[in-house]
Amino acid sequence: MVSFAGASGWCRPEKISCAADAIGSDGKAGCRENPKKVDRLSIKGPGVYENLLVDGAWGESTLVKIVADDVTLRNCEIQSGRHNAVLVVGKNVVIESCKIHHVLAGTFKDQKDAHGITGQPTMLVIRNCEISMVSGDCIQFDPGRGPWDDVLVENCTFRTGPLESDAAGFKKGERPGENAVDTKQKVSNPRSRMTIRNCLFEGWKQPGQVSNLAALNLKNHVEVKVENCLFRDNEICLRLRGGEGEYGGALVSVERCAVYDSAVAVRIEDKIGDLKIRGLGIGGGIGKKVVYAGGGAGPGFELSGEFEPPRFEAAKKGGLMNPGER
Repeated sequence: MVSFAGASGWCRPEKISCAADAIGSDGKAGCRENPKKVDRLSIKGPGVYENLLVDGAWGESTLVKIVADDVTLRNCEIQSGRHNAVLVVGKNVVIESCKIHHVLAGTFKDQKDAHGITGQPTMLVIRNCEISMVSGDCIQFDPGRGPWDDVLVENCTFRTGPLESDAAGFKKGERPGENAVDTKQKVSNPRSRMTIRNCLFEGWKQPGQVSNLAALNLKNHVEVKVENCLFRDNEICLRLRGGEGEYGGALVSVERCAVYDSAVAVRIEDKIGDLKIRGLGIGGGIGKKVVYAGGGAGPGFELSGEFEPPRFEAAKKGGLMNPGER
């Protein structure tokens, strides 16, 4: 394990340069030439940490721990672990242009949580990253429902699919994963906030792992904005959940997103309040546009502006904005 107490030259990076209006990562996430290879990484001081290949060799420890404030993790590849890939408990952290994949715990029949990015962050930016093939959620805040807030996820690609070869306790052809994003919180903490924009989600449809499997599983005492995202090849694209009691329900707005080749576009549950879905593009291959369960939508519900989106590849490359809105 490599432990860093600090690194010089920290600065908050500007927005990445991607193709205009493109959705998902730019395809350049991961290491550059001649990366430094380590088995684990512990970041205990502010700074920029970049071009690191973190290969856990299928150990059972978290691969990267960020416990300091004012940290940038950039152009890294994080792989081959049986526990979480990245744990963030610091403030003002940026994870940019990183590739996170193959963190797999348990087996397909007895899948355990190994998340891509997790923890209790405040002011976290996850930008231009690719997260795939994890046996938990690509992003989950917070498994213990501790305080977290102000998370921005933009221009990222999230995927799962059949494994190309045996890995850890999983076999070739098995498809790991629970959700791309899963939110957790309790009402005794301040409501946690997250924005997800310009992201691509595909592949969450494997049978037998989680009932009502969804790319986005937005629930509990959180406020989430989902903007200009694409969803393809999922059982459920957006699972939006209300609720009462200890965990409460989510406040969610969905603006200008499109869905393709999925069983259910939107599942609305448990009298979720003040849900706004404005501008949902229904592409080809959608079984059901909306499913209501457990009381469906609560007061303040709006569903408006359905449109026919461009073909998936065109939307991925050029975005979903109308020409007059560019």
